[in-house]
Amino acid sequence: LSTSLMSLSPVAVDVIVIGLLVSGVASIMSSLNFLTTVFHLRAKGLSLGILSVSAWSIVITSVMLLFTLPVLTGGVLMLLSDLHFNTLFFDPTFAGDPILYQHLFWFFGHPEVYILILPAFGIVSHVISTNYSRSLFGNQPMILAMGCIAVLGSVVWSHHMYTTGLEVDTRAFFTAATILISIPTGTKVFNWICTYISSHYGITHSSSLLSLLFVCTFTFGGTTGVILGNAAVDVALHDTYYVIAHFHF
Repeated sequence: LSTSLMSLSPVAVDVIVIGLLVSGVASIMSSLNFLTTVFHLRAKGLSLGILSVSAWSIVITSVMLLFTLPVLTGGVLMLLSDLHFNTLFFDPTFAGDPILYQHLFWFFGHPEVYILILPAFGIVSHVISTNYSRSLFGNQPMILAMGCIAVLGSVVWSHHMYTTGLEVDTRAFFTAATILISIPTGTKVFNWICTYISSHYGITHSSSLLSLLFVCTFTFGGTTGVILGNAAVDVALHDTYYVIAHFHF
């Protein structure tokens, strides 16, 4: 909210906001394109039940974008109207609520993390399956796990806001929901490792090494994320390097 006309060029803020709006529209159009392709232009006999994990990862990502991007768009439009049209949505001097901006921002900002990582899940699943000449262990549970990650990832945005005065019950809910994401995530890691172990091939390609290192890195980052999901730990470590990335690479 550092949009004071005294300290920051309003033109620069306008350009940032317009850039966000344009990229949001582009993302929504791309999501609609992906969903239309998957649901209406499949090959004959190719049902949704036998679609690959990589295709499902794109579908789930597209649905997440369609649900969360309009909220970000509304937030930045409110910010723009505060700057130029004399509204007072986020100005506490006139009973506005800057915390509302944080809610609008993080409601998109946290699902965005999963929007970025879900297609990578699809790619890694495809690479591991192809390089080790094995069908992916637990193909359907992998798809279900991605769906669970998408749903849970969309309802835990306030774990970025533990220090803004949330009630104890609210913090308890977001702590529990955040830690709960580790269950479908653990399912995915377990299935990737099982696919690798079931093969007789070693690390024969650089892509094999990349995918296995991704799994290790993801496990390490996810573990630190579970630690930070606890409200008390997050408050204690707020504004430290442990939070600034929490090894969430």
